[in-house]
Amino acid sequence: MSAFDRLDPLVQHHIVNSLGWRSLRPLQEQSIDPILDGKHCLLLAPTAGGKTEAAMFPIFSRMIDEKWSALSVIYVCPLKALLNNLHQRLSHYAMLLGRRCEVWHGDISGNRKDHIRDTPPDILLTTPESLEGMLVSVNPLGRQMLTTARSVVIDEIHAFAGGDRGWHLLSVLERIAHLAGRELQRIGLSATVGNPDGLLAWAAGHCRGERQVVSPPFGSNKSPEVTLDFVGSLENASVVISKLHRGEKRLVFCDSRSRVEELASALRNHGVETYLSHSSLSIEERRSAEKAFMESRNCVIVSTSTLELGIDVGDLDRVIQIDAPSSVASFLQRLGRTGRRTETSRNCLFLATSERALLKAAGLLDLWSSGFVEPIVAPPQPLHIFSQQLMALTLQLSGLGVADWHEWIGRLPPFAALAPEQVGVVVRFLKEKGILFEDSGTLGFGSEGEARFGRRHFLEILSVFTTPSMLTAFHGTRELGQIEAGYLVRSQEGNPSRIALGGRSWLVREIDWRTRRVYVEQCEDKGRGAWIGNGQGLSHSIAGAVKRVLTSSTVSGLWSTRAKTAMEKIRSEFSYVKDEGHTLAVQNDGGRIDWFNFAGGVANDIISSHLVRTSGISCQANDLAIVFPVRSDPRKLLEKLGELETQQIEDNASFDERAIEALKFHECLPTPLQQTVLRDRMVNREVLDSILSTRTTIVYMAE
Repeated sequence: MSAFDRLDPLVQHHIVNSLGWRSLRPLQEQSIDPILDGKHCLLLAPTAGGKTEAAMFPIFSRMIDEKWSALSVIYVCPLKALLNNLHQRLSHYAMLLGRRCEVWHGDISGNRKDHIRDTPPDILLTTPESLEGMLVSVNPLGRQMLTTARSVVIDEIHAFAGGDRGWHLLSVLERIAHLAGRELQRIGLSATVGNPDGLLAWAAGHCRGERQVVSPPFGSNKSPEVTLDFVGSLENASVVISKLHRGEKRLVFCDSRSRVEELASALRNHGVETYLSHSSLSIEERRSAEKAFMESRNCVIVSTSTLELGIDVGDLDRVIQIDAPSSVASFLQRLGRTGRRTETSRNCLFLATSERALLKAAGLLDLWSSGFVEPIVAPPQPLHIFSQQLMALTLQLSGLGVADWHEWIGRLPPFAALAPEQVGVVVRFLKEKGILFEDSGTLGFGSEGEARFGRRHFLEILSVFTTPSMLTAFHGTRELGQIEAGYLVRSQEGNPSRIALGGRSWLVREIDWRTRRVYVEQCEDKGRGAWIGNGQGLSHSIAGAVKRVLTSSTVSGLWSTRAKTAMEKIRSEFSYVKDEGHTLAVQNDGGRIDWFNFAGGVANDIISSHLVRTSGISCQANDLAIVFPVRSDPRKLLEKLGELETQQIEDNASFDERAIEALKFHECLPTPLQQTVLRDRMVNREVLDSILSTRTTIVYMAE
């Protein structure tokens, strides 16, 4: 008997007759048995690899066979746009089987949510923040609706697991399972990751039952068409894109909103039909752009990572990457947007706009060619999420017994590992600051907690990720999108600001700080992206790959002629960098020394901060080196570097306000615990040991 034969006959009938499918994909076939058997699963396949159906067909079968009623399946996604995209498809499948699917997130109207609470669907598409909202709401029907849940599907699970949003999601699922009186079967969906067993172990946690990773080989035998080109500037990239692959549908990735706006404006100036997608555009702007892009043929859509995940924008011909994404895993997501038609192959064209970007892209492709994919590792010590959960449970229960948190979230591994003394420190601090108060052993919200988190029905507590203060831009009554308040404050000196939003330039005419609205009118002068932010630094693994590329004489078959020429120039300029060990490069005037260790941005920041703090040595860190800009004795500096110890660096690591403020709810932890969380997350002992144990050679630059 095949796995397909185990599906309920009604599900089989509609797969064959209503959907017209002649067969299932390997992932869909291989997922049936473990899901029907109730195992916790991780399903791996590239974008558009049929993961949603692989999870839902056997779940529908269980729903029918086991007579599940009311809300039985929670389907969680990281993006509202992805939820909206899935809703139509899953609603169709559910309708065929006499079941119902609904979507619930912040953009769904109150009337619609009331209807969902009154008549719960079989499947609910939602986000972790919306689930938290149901749990803490004064309306008990949302919580009651969750008590019948039996299974949870976590789409794009890698997008959750690598950050605090993953711990928040698991905490919320713990509380739902407690309400339901049963463990929920957990099914994660992801593209390729470097540690699938570890990711499944994180998702299933303490849950009983067997676990299985389902990861069949991807079907196409065609090698991806990947090319790295060097164009030197974003304007040059726009010229290349305007002339290349005309008549095709192209998705272009940039890794900042400002770059998306700048490139889109340049493409339109070259007569290219261009659309945009990024998180600061209004919902209406994004939806209209994505719809128009789906229906067009000869066009380009320029996007940040918002279109990296599985949102359907139609049948793509090409993916183009400006510079390089931050990880191999992210590149694989983007590469997987193409090659869906049987006669096509996956493809990606890299356009490097600077020599640094060329090195980063070459290093990333070197890792990819070797089969490397980054492991997804959950951040340790989520003590600030523990504080958030204490507050959320206080709201949910209208008062939390001091020890009662344990029955709700106490089995979650990082919280189960907390010593009573640590819990005591957190609870005492919350009480001392007036965030919570205790009365006869029950915690309630104090005056400071009400003032800090109580606005808009405690909406601030629902989300664990930080976002900068934003204002909404309007052209007349039409909402355009979001602008950072910090940008407007900085830019209002002198002439009125000119901003770029939606691929067009706008003149800021009026700012209403009370209502947080900005009124603009279109202008001809070039505007700038109205957001403040720095690009991500290189990881240790990519920085190491950059060194291999830089110090090698090998010419990759993926490089264009221009990329080869540019790389030859870069290699000649850095010919003094040794392929073995680190290089301490002394400039010919002795006024600057570069310690090329290719450690990556985070590790070099940690080391340089330690040197400044403990030795008074002036230095600045970047991804590839630590720069000592003042005149110093190279041999004494080499001696000082040789004395560095991992344990000493870890013990003395200290983080400034910017790093602390990146932790949502940091104000709910005492300063020593804030530093503990950051130290455990930022200081990688294995990386530091590798860096500090490697020999450094002094090289004196030629005149």
